[in-house]
Amino acid sequence: MGQPRPVIVQPCATVHRTVGLKGLSMSVWALGLNHNTAPLDVREQFAFAADQVKALLADFKYQFGNQAEAAVLSTCNRTEIYCAMQPSHFEQTKDWFAALGRVNTNTLQDHGYAHEHDLAARHAFRVASGLDSMVLGEPQILGQLKTAVQTAREAGALGSTLNQLFERSFSVAKRVRSSTEIGSHSISMAAAAVRLATQLFEDLGKINILFVGSGEMIELCMTHFAARRPRQMTVANRNFDKGQDLANRFQAQAIALGQIPEKLHEFDAVISCTASTLPLIGLGAVESALKKRKNSPMFMLDLAVPRDIEPQVQDLKNVYLYSVDHLSHVVQSGKDNRQAAVSQAESIVDEGVHGFLNWLNNRDDVPLIQRLHQKTDQWRELEIQRAKKLLAKGEDISQVLEAMSKGLTQKIIHGAIAQLHSDDHASRDQAHYAIEHFFLQGCKGPRTPTH
Repeated sequence: MGQPRPVIVQPCATVHRTVGLKGLSMSVWALGLNHNTAPLDVREQFAFAADQVKALLADFKYQFGNQAEAAVLSTCNRTEIYCAMQPSHFEQTKDWFAALGRVNTNTLQDHGYAHEHDLAARHAFRVASGLDSMVLGEPQILGQLKTAVQTAREAGALGSTLNQLFERSFSVAKRVRSSTEIGSHSISMAAAAVRLATQLFEDLGKINILFVGSGEMIELCMTHFAARRPRQMTVANRNFDKGQDLANRFQAQAIALGQIPEKLHEFDAVISCTASTLPLIGLGAVESALKKRKNSPMFMLDLAVPRDIEPQVQDLKNVYLYSVDHLSHVVQSGKDNRQAAVSQAESIVDEGVHGFLNWLNNRDDVPLIQRLHQKTDQWRELEIQRAKKLLAKGEDISQVLEAMSKGLTQKIIHGAIAQLHSDDHASRDQAHYAIEHFFLQGCKGPRTPTH
């Protein structure tokens, strides 16, 4: 819907292109803002369509190097970036993210959050499971997160670290939904929209409703309102054929998006949720509609971020305009009854975080393990070649095997023995502990240093 606003990245001076991250430990963090931390007018600054996200990820890779990983999740209730990269770039990433919304870093800190390491993993798992959603346990966020991951993969911004983080988050979300009742008795945003409308109209069967857009949220809203059998439902969409298809499924009418101003007065309720970056229904159009309606009240619900309906409309008499944030108190009802399910879900998240951190820590040891294998393979090859030469000369096989085994063991313990004979007290203590731990399996801990 609408033309996407251009992405203008104006990084702070501290952000610069960085290369050569290979060999350095990777850190994981999440930066973002959501319905709990930022008002709608701030979230609007950070709302990005899918094609815009790809441009953002391309800029991110340019700023921080090809080995830096990132994924951006942008919905009506949150915009977040998940990163895996060199720890020293944490502050620079905050500056870069703040620049996306054309705000300074202090404003972002006032309205956002930054999670590192285990807290970043916990946040990702809670988001995927619907534990951080306005509607507790809602399933839509999982699909949105999967789309964000796929977009990052297509942009070449997803590496092994974030891929592992998100695969585990999907697994955790699946366990939460299958083994807890986190979504039971929850009130969806679509159901909340019906509740709000009934506060103004006693009988929804007597009203005409205009739905603007044709996405998942509009379809859900139409499903809930259709159950109340309104007098007429109409769909307005930029792509008329797509709008017509949606209308046909509900025995509704379809109009072109450009027809809204001339037909707006015909509708008692308007529910809009598009991806337009500019308002589709302006103050003048609503004022004109009210005159034609002789000031008969209008219910308007704007579920879009950025908003589809000019905020000034809320100042008009006989217009009851609600935004996505107004639904919060409605969808929170019944939350206390699900605390047992929340506790179960949090335990599953804890297990997921523990597993991810173990993977992350073990992965950091992989280069060292590989070097150790390479070194021992070299020793083994040297001793085998020496043994083959002795056998070719007719040496006794028992003596050759004896020599080969001694050669291997001497190579294995040589470094430890040399360190044990060091003049440095600390080096000797470390060698003593290592020998006890790895060779003698004493594992008594470092002995008291001698001086």
